[in-house]
Amino acid sequence: MAALVLFCVGLLAASALHKVLARDRLAEATARLVGVGAVPGQLLLVLAGTLEFVAAACLLAAPLRLAGAVIAALVWGTYALALARRRGETLDCGCDLAARPKPVSTAQMLRAGGLALLAAAVALFPDAPLTLDAPFAAAGLLALYLGASELLAIPAPQWKAA
Repeated sequence: MAALVLFCVGLLAASALHKVLARDRLAEATARLVGVGAVPGQLLLVLAGTLEFVAAACLLAAPLRLAGAVIAALVWGTYALALARRRGETLDCGCDLAARPKPVSTAQMLRAGGLALLAAAVALFPDAPLTLDAPFAAAGLLALYLGASELLAIPAPQWKAA
């Protein structure tokens, strides 16, 4: 279970950092995804990044792990709902490190929903001790997640049509 917690921490921290480094693109993507103007989009981006950072920090502290998991589940669940509202529309959803306008797909919604469920699982399962293998397992999970994200970004691969 420690590996799943560390995976969530890594993904949340990376997402928060991404929002800082690519704030102009992601503020526009947030505004479009939620259907608001530029200024509310910037505020929502700051709020999302702050919540991701707080969730990651809480997940690292055992007494605050439940709060961190709940915050993460709410952030990812809200993102899944925002994607569901825009299903089929072509836009840059901010899911990737690079700007990639593409139709919002079921896979993107399921990815965000799956992350929300993972955070809920972290909240429900008992704490596990941090062992030497946990950071490596978390890094492996993060690599698999990023690889799957890149596969989802392929515009029209053969395997999607099958």
